[in-house]
Amino acid sequence: MKLNTIAMVAGAALLTMGLAGNASADQALYTAKLCGTCHGADANSPIQPSYPKLAGQNSVYCQAQVKDIKSGTRANGLTAAMKPMVAALTDA
Repeated sequence: MKLNTIAMVAGAALLTMGLAGNASADQALYTAKLCGTCHGADANSPIQPSYPKLAGQNSVYCQAQVKDIKSGTRANGLTAAMKPMVAALTDA
């Protein structure tokens, strides 16, 4: 999976749940990658209060977080839980 694709998932199109982009494709990718398991089906209802609400986040910010978690630049908080989720992503 391309990092740019996951950024789209984590970006405005997905996080606003269809206000931009292809909502059904974005939702399908969010579901396929099991993002809703922790962040909630609506990207706004995380299962733990400490998990971030993704809905409405800036897509550039989300892309940077994914890259930083993958590279290890960001290793604070709950990033250990996200590390395996982003491990298979590539920049290609």
